[in-house]
Formats: sequence, C-alpha cells, structure tokens
Amino acid sequence: MTIHVKRAFKYRFCPTDAQAAELSRTFGCVRKVYNMALAARTEAWVTRQERVNYNATSAMLTAWKKTEELAYLNEVSSVPLQQTLRHLQTAFTHFFGKRAKYPRFKSRKKSRRSAEYTTSAFRFRDGALTLAKMTEPLAVVWSRPLPEGAKPSTVTVSQDAAGRWFVSLLCDDPGVKPLPENGNAVGIDVGLEHLLTLSTGEKIANPRHERRDRAALAKAQRCLAKKEKGSANRARVRLKVAKVHARIADRRRDMLHKITTRLVRENQTIVIEDLTVRNMVKNHRLARAISDAAWSEFRSMLEYKAQWYGREVIAVDRWFPSSKLCSACGTLQDRMPLNVRAWTCGCGITHDRDVNAAHNLLAPGLAVTVCGAGVRPQRSTPGGRSATKQKPSRREP
Repeated sequence: MTIHVKRAFKYRFCPTDAQAAELSRTFGCVRKVYNMALAARTEAWVTRQERVNYNATSAMLTAWKKTEELAYLNEVSSVPLQQTLRHLQTAFTHFFGKRAKYPRFKSRKKSRRSAEYTTSAFRFRDGALTLAKMTEPLAVVWSRPLPEGAKPSTVTVSQDAAGRWFVSLLCDDPGVKPLPENGNAVGIDVGLEHLLTLSTGEKIANPRHERRDRAALAKAQRCLAKKEKGSANRARVRLKVAKVHARIADRRRDMLHKITTRLVRENQTIVIEDLTVRNMVKNHRLARAISDAAWSEFRSMLEYKAQWYGREVIAVDRWFPSSKLCSACGTLQDRMPLNVRAWTCGCGITHDRDVNAAHNLLAPGLAVTVCGAGVRPQRSTPGGRSATKQKPSRREP
C-alpha cells in the first residue's frame, strides 16, 4: 500500500524590520479582502438570494485594486489575497454542507495573523526561502531537516499573539510509511485525575500544564486589567500574558505528540470514546480542567497519525456505559457517581473505575475490527455511520 502524505513542517524565523513591516501589511490586506468578500457574499444572498462564488469575488478583488481607496492592495503580493478568497470559498462549502457554522469576519485583534503563498510567490533554493516582494531570504531557524529533495507546494507565514514568527512549509514526506502490523489492541479511557488510562492497566499522569503557570498567569492578567486601553504599557503587558499562554500550549502540545506517537507505534488498533468535549466544557466546575487536558487535540493527533502509519482508531459511542459495566461478568450498575473511583461488583471482583472503563471500551472496539459491529453503535469519526455499516477508518491505498 502506497501512501502519499502531505506534511507541514513549521519553523520559527526572525524577520528584519523591513520584512516584518511587509508581512504586517500583507496580514492586514488579507484580513481586509476576506472581510469585504464575506460582506459582499452575505449582502448578495440576503438581498437577492444569489450565491457568489470564488470567481466572482476574484473579479471583485480586481475591481477593488483599481479604486483610489483600496489602491494599497497593490503594494502586497496578490497571491495571499487570492488564497484568502479560496479559504472563504472553502468555509462556505463547509457551511452549505452542514459541517461548520456560517463564516465570521476576521478581527484585527483576535484573529490569527497569517498569509499563504503558493509556488508562484516564493523561491526555495539551497535552504533559503524568499517570499514575493522581498529581496532577502527569511532567517529561518531550521530546527529539523526537511525531507530529502522536498519541494514545498505552499508556504504559510504567521505571527502568534506572543509576537513569535513562524513559517510552515507544506510538502510530500516519503518517509511516512505504514508500520508493520503487530496485532496489539488497546482501549483508552481519558480522565482528569489521570490523563489516560489504558486497558493494559497503565495510567498516564495528567501534568496539568495550566495549573503549573496559573499564579504567573493570574499576576500578569491582574497587571493587564489595570492598564489603560490603547496605551503602550497595556500592549507590553498583553505580550507578557500571551507568552505565558504560549508556554502552556507548547508544553501541552509537546506532551500530546509524544504520547500519541508512542500509542500509534505500539498498537495496531486503538479504541477511544466519542466524547462531545464542547458540551462537557459547559460544566463550569470542570471546564478549566477539561480544556487543559485537551482531549479533542489528543484525538485529532491520534487519528491523523493512525492514517499515516496504517493503524486503526475506533471511537465507541458516547452513551456506551463503560464505567458502570463490569468487565468480568457484564453486570450493569444502576448508578456510578464521579466520586466513586473503585467499586466491587456482585461477582466479587473489585474494579478500578478507569481501568474497568478502558477494558469495556476495548471489547466493542475489537468487535468492530472483526465483524463490523458491537454491542452499541461505534463511529470512527464524529457523526459517522453505525458500526454495522462501516469499517474502521484507514487511509485508502
């Protein structure tokens, strides 16, 4: 089975003052074009019930550049402006397909600052990356090598809230190949006391990254609240707050990458629970802890890495009573409050709540692998079909 994986390699870089000014102008123009195109499409639908597509917005962009008011759009590369129109078209496609909400306007303060360049707008030679409208290559910190002979198809430049600059190069990675099948299977129960509990009995501790920096974050936020809006002091302290958040997110992401890579390499089949995290965070007592655990990000990483390496990830229906079911005799308990961490079944076996849940998740997951069905509906992706009509997700050859 041949797998062609397009993979993004992200690096930090330090722009010169001229490059930073050029990129900041590009970010602003990208946001302006996106918002104007979104407003035009919304107005056409509301007033005339007319759907405006990418070609129409591209023609609008040409007309906007010829006006005196928007002549500054000609000062930046046209490719990121065209790309943002394509992104808007994709957003509307997902909306009409009922896979996403209606597109929202980009905010100068809150939206991600980024611009995407295709092959016609950058030059990549001998490890030097030069963008359109620039005379010097970017000073990229090559923290890891690109695949041998890699030819990036798109380059995305971004700046996060902490002021750090990043460049992401999308290219084919021939080094990603399916791993040899090993027949191992594992059930995983996510939690807060322990981040993950495996059906093997292993428990992975929850590092609680946000709690470690909570005091520093609270101090910075208190200082920010006292600053006058629009002042230079407020901008300086806002950067401090953003850096604390960035440090938390970096540590969390690094840990999740290590855990998911290990699970995918060691197991052929991985069974998880199909949780609706967006509903669970509505519980104000647990919202902070659930968000810090990043269950959705864990699942996302697990699924795309499983596709890369020929593994299977099966999501058991969220209503499956994994915690209340005895994994030895199959007896279903009437109630199982969250404060009960260990319980004894009528058959005489004492269960650790999380280990028992992981065992119970593994059983129906294996049923999906063997015969395509289980005791309750399972899904390989949220909103997928019943297990009786579907196989686990795996990249097609």
